[in-house]
Amino acid sequence: MARVLGIGGVFFKSRDPGALAAWYRDVLGLEVQDWGGVVFRSEAMTAHPGAATVFSPFAADTTYFAPSTKDFMVNLAVDDLDGILAGCARHGVEATVLPDEPNGRFAHILDPEGTKIELWQPKPMPA
Repeated sequence: MARVLGIGGVFFKSRDPGALAAWYRDVLGLEVQDWGGVVFRSEAMTAHPGAATVFSPFAADTTYFAPSTKDFMVNLAVDDLDGILAGCARHGVEATVLPDEPNGRFAHILDPEGTKIELWQPKPMPA
């Protein structure tokens, strides 16, 4: 039977794609390509035990995405949450750091267009 292999991309509308891509480059250190997007290679996630890509619908009345009013949130796996948060602070981006959880550390920020970004430092899981 044919099956889905994983997320092939996340595509979304922006009021100013160039400025938003520059923000992700400057604040989070993403390697924005000349065409305006970022390519995440599976090898980077594989190198961090416990990292995975999650696909999960939330209830329509969830408040988890607040204060964003968007219908979605982006979770970015990171290898050094403290380092990423230091970069955010240097650019004036405030973060909400959540209590550690069994599957890792989390923090929330908003991008300039109000999309909630969940930063996740995966915790290695027992085999």
